[in-house]
Amino acid sequence: MAKKKGIHFEVSERKILLRLVDLGMVFLGVYFLSLFFDFEYIVVSADNSVALILLGIYVSIFATIFELYDLQKASRLDSTFQNIIITASTVVLFYLLTPVLSPFLPEDRIQILYFYLTVIVSILLWRVAYINLIESPRFYKRVLLVGEVSNIDGLIKALDTSDPNYKIIGFINSEISTPDSVKFKGLKEFEASDFLQTIDRERISEILVASFNTEAITAEVYHDLMLLLERGFKIRDYTQVYEEMLQKVPIQFVGKDFYKYFPFSRSNENKLYIFLHRAFDVIFSLIGLILGLIIMPLILIGNVIGNKGPLFYTQERVGKNNESFNIIKLRTMVINAEEEGVKWAKKNDTRVTAFGKLLRRSRLDEIPQFYNVLKGDMSIIGPRPERPFFVNELSRIIPFYQTRHIIKPGLTGWAQVSTRYGASIDDSLTKLQYDLYYIKHRSVFLDFSIAVKTLSTILYYRGQ
Repeated sequence: MAKKKGIHFEVSERKILLRLVDLGMVFLGVYFLSLFFDFEYIVVSADNSVALILLGIYVSIFATIFELYDLQKASRLDSTFQNIIITASTVVLFYLLTPVLSPFLPEDRIQILYFYLTVIVSILLWRVAYINLIESPRFYKRVLLVGEVSNIDGLIKALDTSDPNYKIIGFINSEISTPDSVKFKGLKEFEASDFLQTIDRERISEILVASFNTEAITAEVYHDLMLLLERGFKIRDYTQVYEEMLQKVPIQFVGKDFYKYFPFSRSNENKLYIFLHRAFDVIFSLIGLILGLIIMPLILIGNVIGNKGPLFYTQERVGKNNESFNIIKLRTMVINAEEEGVKWAKKNDTRVTAFGKLLRRSRLDEIPQFYNVLKGDMSIIGPRPERPFFVNELSRIIPFYQTRHIIKPGLTGWAQVSTRYGASIDDSLTKLQYDLYYIKHRSVFLDFSIAVKTLSTILYYRGQ
């Protein structure tokens, strides 16, 4: 069997590559602009290190907010071009508005236009190259799936849209096959007896083992897997890849060995992290309440015109350690919206008022919850608090649902920035997967990522 495998980039490697080259191209573009043209606004030199670092920070933050590092969108030129324009516009605007750290405005104002076009062109040139080279089939990761036929369909669908470069070429049935066995026709099946030859012939770079009953793996398949492992071939567990690529915990595939999948983040018990997290909550909630008071007159006018009734309402929610508290929100539904009983909120809910739609989509209805954060009932970042009725219902249906209550609920969270608004049991399962991922990988970096993605969610008007 040949040892040479195709060249491919992991998800994390591609994201790092995009970031580093974006920054490099912007600095290179500015350098060439000052080298070949009479451009003096910003020059690449040691004397301008603060201004250049600020430019790099702005590019990195706003490119993240405007989804230039979303690999699905980064693989398409149309969405990439749109996001580059928005990113460059915001970067240049903020750069001009911070003259204390960035250079003072040039006397020749046309240089600002040159600077703006340079940021766009430099990133765009690299992204065109990325789409045509890195996103081309030569860099695809060719994967062979080993598992039970009965589970193949669900496994493929889960990973199918997560990464455009991750291609499952076919599968090998890990169980004993008989003439009466169910056949899966959605993906090419290779014979177990031809395992090693298939690896070489199909230029497989990774084996994905998705067997939920390891005792049922045939001796022949097990022997070949061991042989490949001894040769240093890359063999990975399905749940590991699922969590890494989709950034959520695959609880639907977790059985009696659940404790293997939940080695929760040490940040949950780290006193320094907890102190910093709480300090951030207090500072940010105070800022949020002050901003809320500033725009309150406009909200009051909108409520009178489009809401007609009380502005605030309270509702019982489940918090940390299953302790209940009353959440405060701006009312977005008609009065007595649940006179016929508790219902799921849903998309285009007829109970939502005209002004309520604006409050929800802009997330302004969440402003009073800064008071809950200040009190300590909630945090800025964490799983969204749910109502006791739904918690009781979902806990009976979805395994590990109560686990999300081991930390404080939050105003925003990994589930809120990673998936659309949920209004069903299936949606709640998806949200739980993201919530458990956050609890498992909780860190300052992940918190910062959620904060940045929340801005993207608000700016793209994705609230419910």
